[in-house]
Amino acid sequence: MVHSRKKPVIGLLGGIGSGKSTVARMFGRLGCGVIDADALAHEALERPDVKCRILELLGPEALGRDGRIDRGRVAQAVFVDGPKLASLTAIVHPAVLAEAEAMMETYRRDSRIRAIVLDMPLLVEVGWHEKCDRLIFVRCDREKRLERAKNKDSAKKNDFEIRENLQISLDRKMQLADNIVENNSDESALASQIADIFSNIVANI
Repeated sequence: MVHSRKKPVIGLLGGIGSGKSTVARMFGRLGCGVIDADALAHEALERPDVKCRILELLGPEALGRDGRIDRGRVAQAVFVDGPKLASLTAIVHPAVLAEAEAMMETYRRDSRIRAIVLDMPLLVEVGWHEKCDRLIFVRCDREKRLERAKNKDSAKKNDFEIRENLQISLDRKMQLADNIVENNSDESALASQIADIFSNIVANI
């Protein structure tokens, strides 16, 4: 990992529904600039060029009633089809990563930002963990993660398992992490862990 930057880059790892976005918000309150890859993917789907290529790949079934790309329909179509998932990734990820790069540069120039946090579900899969000075794994019991994922996007248990199996194993991600935080109790306990880790990060810049 890189350790030469003046403004540290913190990458978040963890399973689906583990609470990475909650952790990212907590870092944001501590003065970090957060890059939310899911939000960037939402924005990418609004781009005419991206929308056109997705329709070429999946057909009109990818559209919702409002005429926009429906993420739920897209997910159902690709998570059971490896080649289609690879094609979708090739369409959406370049746009997401380019915007993330631009945001990182903006945050680096902003003196108010103390560190940069990457909340990116496929951080390791796309190799962006190499850009990070500190990797933090958010550990959470599987049943709690499944419940959170269902509450978030009405995911079925089968969908959850398919999506998780397409990603690098959690054991491997935990091995890559510099810190592990526990997210099985309340948010105050989590916030305390994040504050301690952040204090350590800024003390070692």
